[in-house]
Amino acid sequence: MRTVYRVLAYVIALEVLVQGAMITFAVFGLRHWIDEGGVLDETIVQNHAEGFGEVIGFRLHTTNEQVIVPAIAVLLLISAFFAKVSKAVVWAVIVLLSVVVQVLLGLFALDAPALGILHGINGILLFAFALVAARSADVSGAGSLRASRDAADLGRSGVIRSTR
Repeated sequence: MRTVYRVLAYVIALEVLVQGAMITFAVFGLRHWIDEGGVLDETIVQNHAEGFGEVIGFRLHTTNEQVIVPAIAVLLLISAFFAKVSKAVVWAVIVLLSVVVQVLLGLFALDAPALGILHGINGILLFAFALVAARSADVSGAGSLRASRDAADLGRSGVIRSTR
């Protein structure tokens, strides 16, 4: 279960990168389209078949943020209870709370665009928290490996050698 926890945490970090890529793809596509004389309105956003092709980035960003990332964060929290990783539940809760804040900032930024700044900052924090969670599983794994070697040494010599 440690591997599941680690992979889910890395997937969340990867999802943050995907989120950044999707919104950047959409915004640069929008900028290019406007430079060419295009006009953005709700019709274009709702029906991405018209207008500029990169508008799909907005929809993917929203779907990813509101459905996929929260689902992965919940799975991370569930796996944390079984992962046998030091502070796994703590890091999973921090990641999940960061995801909740991220979704809320994204929703509220539609009415208060300045919140987009916090949305970006929180995204970077979420990325960092997910990496710390994933790395904590790696570190815990190294500790288990060391304990296994000590147990093997005990079996061979009858004495555990100190590593101090």
